[in-house]
This record gives sequence, C-alpha cells and structure tokens, in this order.
Amino acid sequence: MKAVSTAVGIKTSFILRGVEFKNRVFVASGTFGYGDEVRDFVDVNRIGGIFTKSLSWNPRPGNPPQRIIETASGMLNSIGLANIGVQTFIEQKIPYLCTLNTRIIANIAASSLKEFCDVLSTLERQDGIAGYEINVSCPNVKEGGMNFGTDCTMTAEITSHLRALTNKPLIIKLTPNVTHISEIARAAESAGADAVSVMNTLIGMAVDIKTRKPNLSTVTGGLSGPAIKPVALAKVYEVAKAVKIPIFGIGGIASTEDAIEFLLVGATAVQIGTMNFVDPSISIKIANGLENYARENKISDLKALVGALDADVKFSVLQSWL
Repeated sequence: MKAVSTAVGIKTSFILRGVEFKNRVFVASGTFGYGDEVRDFVDVNRIGGIFTKSLSWNPRPGNPPQRIIETASGMLNSIGLANIGVQTFIEQKIPYLCTLNTRIIANIAASSLKEFCDVLSTLERQDGIAGYEINVSCPNVKEGGMNFGTDCTMTAEITSHLRALTNKPLIIKLTPNVTHISEIARAAESAGADAVSVMNTLIGMAVDIKTRKPNLSTVTGGLSGPAIKPVALAKVYEVAKAVKIPIFGIGGIASTEDAIEFLLVGATAVQIGTMNFVDPSISIKIANGLENYARENKISDLKALVGALDADVKFSVLQSWL
C-alpha cells in the first residue's frame, strides 16, 4: 500500500522511519477498538492511521465495573487495558486490517519487559503492521502500566530492547503524571524511539455523594476529553523543546482548530481519542478541516504548521516549572 496526500496541491503526508502516512490525523488507542468495529460507519481509509486497542500476550478482562464515567467536558475510565490478546488479534483482526488503505500501528501494553518483547516479536512476523506504539503510561492497571513510564531508566531500557527487535517505527506513549515529561521523552529518544505520543490520560476520580463512595471500582482512573486539552498542549510544547523526534499530540482534540493548536506547539501529527465516542467520523472531519485550512491560508505543506507557534517571549509559566 502506498500512502498519498489526499488534497490536490497540498501535501498532507509525512514519513516516519521510511513509512509514509497519508495525513496527520490518527485515532488513538483504546478509542476505536481494533479498527473493524466501525466499518459500517466510518471510511477509515481517509485518515492517517489507526492506533489499535492495546495488546498484551494473554487476553485481559480488565478492571471490574464501574469502570467508565462521564465528567465535565470529559470522561474517566478505568478499563484496565482489557483486550483480546495478541494471538486472537492475529487470527481475527489482522485479515481485515490488511484490506484497509491506511496504516495500522499496534499499541502494546505489558506487565514486564519480556512480555513487551514477546508481543512485538510475534507481531513482527505478521503482515499489515506499520509500526508500534508502546504503552508505558496507563494509569489504571496494577502491574506495570504507568510505573514503566515514570522512570527514565525503565523507559530507556524498554525502548532499547524493543528497538533491537524491529526496523519499523517505534513510538513511546508518555504519561503526564510526572514532574517533567520532557525527561522521559529524552530517555525514549536516546534509546532509539522514532517518536513519542504525548500524552496519556491524567489521574482523576469522581465521588458519588449519595453513597459516599468513588464512582470507579478502582477509585481513580484516567481523565480524558476536552477538559485536558490545555494540559496536553503544554506537555507537547514542553516535549517539543526537549527532543528532535516527532510527537503525536493527544488530549482533548475535538475540532480542526484544536488539531492546529497541537501542530503549532510542536506536534507532527495528532491522535483523536475520547471524541470518537461522540462522533466516530470526527477524525475524517478534522483531516478535511486541516486541508481546508491549508488551502485557505495558502499553505502547500502542513509541515509548515509544525512548531510554528509565535512564542517570542522572555518568560513563560512553563519555563518557570522547568
């Protein structure tokens, strides 16, 4: 499959480690299933790619209910990386995914370094996988999860081992629940990551005042949706100042304008997450919106927007944190 730009006269594609993506809009892991569930509703061939639901070596039932709740301008989830396991994914999902004219990035979640390596090595033997996103940042699992992604040494170790197993794009998904996300990003870059995804969910909770109990069975969960966009923008901006590798910006993107903001602060591409539950076709609308914006502003290549923020100031709140 050859990915091509979709807008006449406007370059929307970009290349990551030799793999060309047709545009800069993707769907985030955990918000779009494995890509086949929406086949009757969305033409996924019109987006840059699909980040699959997380894959572990064995199937995972995830956390017990209640494990999802709506919040103001967002959502709390404590799914716990429930998934069908890598073997079932290969048998039941890859045949369909291979028929799509878009890139498939397999998201891998694991409880140990060995499991990360085993899952990636198994997927390496399959057709249809363009690259890997490594989830070292999930805030609602007991084993591994965010613990991997809050330590520079562990992040670098995982990245280094996986780098040795593949020549495909390797993307490390980072948690915002650290003091300086840029330090973790630099660790991933130094160990061979081709890109980072910024950011995973924020830790949050909700309480039922009638029962005086937490709304989630795990007490806390991951906050996503429009409410977290300002934080996500600041994290992308911080990481863009610290590394040279591309950034996939994630966090509360609900419109073309939101996506443009992420590109301006340094994201090479964006992932649409929670808004997929509101409108499964939102990623296509945003991809089209980016093309229209480029056309209206006489931009021949969307790359011109990446890092184009006019932030010529002597001091910023972000700098005061670093």
